[in-house]
Amino acid sequence: MNIRSLFLSRIERNDTSSNALESSANDGSFPANQPGRRRWLAIVVAMLTACTVLGLTACAHNYYAFPAYNFAGRPIPPSQLAQRVLVGVSSNGASTGSLIILDGQHDLRSNIQNTIAGYSISGYSGFPTLILNFPEQLRGYVYSNTSPYTVTSINYSTEASIGSAANFSGASTSLAIAPDFVHVFSAVLANGQLVVVDNSTGGTYPLNLPNVYRVAVNTGDTVALAMVKNSNALYRVVKLPANSVNPPGAIDCEPQILPVYCVVPVPGTFDRPVGATFSLDGSSVYVENCGTECGGGTNGGAGVSVLPQGALYINSIPTSLPYPNVTTNTVSIPGGVTDAILDGTNLYTSGQSLQPDGLFAGNLTIVPLATMVPNAPISISDGTHTRMLFADDNTLWIGSQFCATGERAKRGLNYNCLTRYDLGAGTAAVIPALTAAAPTVPYPNGDNNLQYYGSLTGICWVQNFHKVYTAYGGQVHAFNTASGTEINNTNITVQGTALDVAYMDALTNQAN
Repeated sequence: MNIRSLFLSRIERNDTSSNALESSANDGSFPANQPGRRRWLAIVVAMLTACTVLGLTACAHNYYAFPAYNFAGRPIPPSQLAQRVLVGVSSNGASTGSLIILDGQHDLRSNIQNTIAGYSISGYSGFPTLILNFPEQLRGYVYSNTSPYTVTSINYSTEASIGSAANFSGASTSLAIAPDFVHVFSAVLANGQLVVVDNSTGGTYPLNLPNVYRVAVNTGDTVALAMVKNSNALYRVVKLPANSVNPPGAIDCEPQILPVYCVVPVPGTFDRPVGATFSLDGSSVYVENCGTECGGGTNGGAGVSVLPQGALYINSIPTSLPYPNVTTNTVSIPGGVTDAILDGTNLYTSGQSLQPDGLFAGNLTIVPLATMVPNAPISISDGTHTRMLFADDNTLWIGSQFCATGERAKRGLNYNCLTRYDLGAGTAAVIPALTAAAPTVPYPNGDNNLQYYGSLTGICWVQNFHKVYTAYGGQVHAFNTASGTEINNTNITVQGTALDVAYMDALTNQAN
């Protein structure tokens, strides 16, 4: 019986012998069993009931409360989750998949009350191989690596698919989009095409560039570069004014009649270029030369080539041959570079160096921008490095793929594909850490390998919560940035294969 019922029953029974409230009320102010006394007791009951309800309400906690003024005016999403991690998931190897939303603050795939089993992006269908994350613009772009090879736009505010942003006639091996979303650049290796999608005109321009397999674009959408597999050549995209003719030395211009876009070579000494990192001030581009790891190493350019962005602008059209070599510096780095990241003071590069036994060993090499003289290489995970990310607690995280056949595996060392580098201490550790005391991974993927998660294909930083989320060996794994220890992933695992992750509520676009 609740409080209100108890009091009313005692009022009806006029239980004066046992009801302290009735006794205190019957002090002469109201004659016993008269309406005034009964009204007074009813008021007391109402007040007690209200206080009880208020107390119970005050004890409850709203785990998904948003501030009155959300960051940058962002709307409250339908899921009510404030720290969302988006996961691209394939359906058990099938050609379809989904986009799952996890609670990155509480490490859950459901809500805390467990009344909602899970969250996802509505209206999405595809094979979500790659997520290009733009939290500043409340937008994401997801590439599906099955026909019709579509780039889908995702609205982070509504947690819904907006529709197709680009389609390609073949599989893309590399994709680049700037935050203004005017252009989509794609390398379609099988077709030998560098595809330019111009959303300002609605046109798609497939430029013929045999064996193209990497593309890169700067934040301002003013420089677009392309790299060719097994080649030391570098190329850039130019846009022609109306009614222009093909510039001299152009590899291809499209359309053939009244051309709009062209691809032209960039002179310089390169050694298997595979990517580019653009300076924070917009002045320079650091071309990553893979060197020996990519079958090169004989051209003398393994490492980083530095070029001014101004000379590579998309509206800078060559008028004569030969093109001038605008390279300002070439920094030699042992083994070459496959990925790089900047913090304004240093350029951090990752790659592999060939060992005397014919295997490769992973290296992190730090290049101070003031001197451009590289520091001594630091041993990190083996494999092809394609993910680098700064995170909380002054850490840098480096991810790679195919680490089980490198030098570490041969020597019986921890050969997993993720490295945590402590920027303050200058020390690197392969994650998850395997020691004599803890010789197995803490949360195995169920593939009967207790020492190796597999390739790392996605990583994001859940800012200010001291954690990073990863797509690691086909499953979601999260790690504490302060210690490098793994967070229990029981409640964030996904059904299917995790292909990529993105932090939807990041403060900046650099959190992925």
